[in-house]
Amino acid sequence: MTAPDDDHSRHNARMKRLKIARDKLQARRTAERGLLIVHTGNGKGKSSSAFGMAIRSIGWGMRVAILQFVKGTWETGERNFFAALSTDLVSFESMGEGFTWDTQDRARDIAAARRGWDRAKQLIMDPAIDFVVLDELNIVLADDTLPFAEALAFLADRPLTKHICITGRGARPELLAMADLVTEFGEVKHPFNAGFNAQKGVEY
Repeated sequence: MTAPDDDHSRHNARMKRLKIARDKLQARRTAERGLLIVHTGNGKGKSSSAFGMAIRSIGWGMRVAILQFVKGTWETGERNFFAALSTDLVSFESMGEGFTWDTQDRARDIAAARRGWDRAKQLIMDPAIDFVVLDELNIVLADDTLPFAEALAFLADRPLTKHICITGRGARPELLAMADLVTEFGEVKHPFNAGFNAQKGVEY
């Protein structure tokens, strides 16, 4: 039987080797610029993760702008949270008018997406903002409610001084190829499929 001290010694030696390897790897990672981040997939957590990064950025004194493309007057915990913060480091805007199956008016959906995109471009070009969350942008790009080619061209020529996080299922391959960081959220199990309604604090 191996003595505990031998186990600890081997572990410590292994961690020392790992630390040397990690330090060498980190030393080669010197690039810094604004990242294009995409959260997509059918699983839950895309927007929640983006809001978490927004909170992290605010914690560093960075200025954050959050813009939602689909949710309109629907009250959400995240909107309440950011509105209650006693800071000018964050703005939260909802430009959508609801899901398309609720509006049932494509012309209205297109107009709302256009207003949202025009505002998004202003936020991205604002040199005072460090991090922009474009929540649910993938949704309006997926069915050309907002022209995909136009959005992709703008993002390709974006200022590289800030981070941009785009959320929503159905992200197109061209956007994924352009992005610096892509996370696909996969659904393993969801209470909605078992008959549960959307839960306050979990889904909104």
